[in-house]
Amino acid sequence: MAIEDIRIETDRLILRPPNGDDLEGWAAFQADAATMKFIGGVKTRAESWRSLCAMVGAWHVRGYAMFSVVLKDSGQWIGRIGPWYPDSWPCTEVGWAVAPEFAGKGYALEAAVASMNYAVDELGWQDICHTIAPDNIASIKLAERLGATNRGPTQLPAPFQDARVDDWGQSREQWQKNRKQFQ
Repeated sequence: MAIEDIRIETDRLILRPPNGDDLEGWAAFQADAATMKFIGGVKTRAESWRSLCAMVGAWHVRGYAMFSVVLKDSGQWIGRIGPWYPDSWPCTEVGWAVAPEFAGKGYALEAAVASMNYAVDELGWQDICHTIAPDNIASIKLAERLGATNRGPTQLPAPFQDARVDDWGQSREQWQKNRKQFQ
């Protein structure tokens, strides 16, 4: 299947590979200090462009990367969630972040469940982690809701090597049991 044909629909969302049309939402998202606190810090528009291009490129190099998350009813870009495994990353990760105005509405959970299913069912991943800072309470709560457990500290590669993060995760088999609550 061609990358541009990959599309997951949930009740309220469309998950698809990012593209250049996402720049406005992506740049606004990365300019927000609260949103970026745990995911690399605030980025300029130029840095956001490079970040978007890196994600698009990861789709072509790896065959997967995080999805752009778009509201089904309006087409509005609201965040990026999905499989992530750049070179030297400690584990096969499903990560998430939504723009602040969309936080607390269940969108991250909805997209994370779809992404976990994609990682297990389409990519064949045997283990999924979520690298989460110990004081990122919202992400910890989402990881727990997905059935992940804290497996202890892990190390991110440069330039994030000084970030303190824990490996929250679960095996393929655990997810296959845990996802039943979302069906």
